[in-house]
This record gives sequence, structure tokens and C-alpha cells, in this order.
Amino acid sequence: MIRVIGKNNSVFNQFMAELRDESIQKDRQRFRRNLERLGEIFAYEISKEMEYKELEVTTPLGSLVMNVPSEQPVLATILRAGLPIHQGMLNYFDNAECAFISAYRKYSKSHEFNIKLDHISSPDLTNRILIISDPMLATGGSLTASLKGLFEKGLPKKIHIVAAVGSEEGINRVKRSFSLMDITFWLGAIDAELTVQAYIVPGLGDAGNLAFGDKDH
Repeated sequence: MIRVIGKNNSVFNQFMAELRDESIQKDRQRFRRNLERLGEIFAYEISKEMEYKELEVTTPLGSLVMNVPSEQPVLATILRAGLPIHQGMLNYFDNAECAFISAYRKYSKSHEFNIKLDHISSPDLTNRILIISDPMLATGGSLTASLKGLFEKGLPKKIHIVAAVGSEEGINRVKRSFSLMDITFWLGAIDAELTVQAYIVPGLGDAGNLAFGDKDH
């Protein structure tokens, strides 16, 4: 299942427009905050599909029964670009456990690349709800490798994949790789084109560099 939040008119689209705008995104703090805002909205939308239980709440004037989530998800993200969206989701799922994946593109002299995983820090994922976020779902290589690594920590019962911008190629690759898993994609937008360097067009650029500064390759 694929949910594209940006298809419907809401303030979400204002944050997306600012993320894509090459003049506004020069403000690094604002760029990070807009990614965090997206994470908050994604968390709110995902929460609508979770299971709930009744909880009796005592107020200063009485008591009532309210529905609250019956379990907290595990929030996973790919370092470093995924941190702002992850923080936005953690603002709402504030009792969630977290998983972090250190992954990067290892380029050859011919400019081709493979995805390398350095380290995964994660709780047991067996029968849990896993929400994994990354700003850009381009080729799907990083996400596919990260999920395979996470599955060594146990198989979740439900997976939510969150990205500000996804490509059709990346979505299809993940769907093929995990066709037997219960996966929902939550995307801000789907862009059709990938460059030869595997960047999404029109996309928004290198989210990690825009959020945290250039890195030494």
C-alpha cells in the first residue's frame, strides 16, 4: 500500500515546497525543522492505522474512558540524513524504542556504488511495528540493505516506510525484495526520474548535506 500525503491539500505541502526550494533550503536550521515537521505529520497519519485499547483517565472533576494506542512502534532511521524526520516521529511516538542504521554508498572508480552497512543498533523486532524513515527513497538500495540488516533482530509484524520523496524505481525495488511482508509506504511525493548518479529529479538535493553540512567523501 502506498500513501502519498502531498496529494491532498494541507500545510504538509508548504513544508515540502520549502524543502525543495533551493533558496529557502540554504537555511540549514529551517531545512531540518521542515523535515522534523514532516515526521510529525507522518507519525500522526500512521497512528490512525494502529490498534487501540481503552484507558480509564481520571481528571480533576471525574473520570472517563479514552482510546489510546495499544503498543508503541520501533522507530528506525538511516544515519545521518534520517535524523530530523526521525526526531519528528519521536516527538509524537514519545515512548517508542529506536533503531539506528549506519549505511553509506561505497563508490568504485567507475562511479558505480554498493550499499555498505557499518552498524545497526536495534531492540528485538519480533512481532513489533517497525517504522523506518529516510528523507529520500531513490534506488531503494539503502533501504533494502537496512531492512535485511534489521531483520536479523527479528521479523516485525508490520512495516511502515517513510520518505519525504520517493522514486518509482526505489518503491518497486523494495516491493520486489519484500513481497511477503506487510509494508505500507508513506511518502510526501513520488518523482519519476533518477539521474545516472541515482539522485531523484526534481527531488530536493542531498538531504544529509542540506541538513548537516557537506561531508568528506
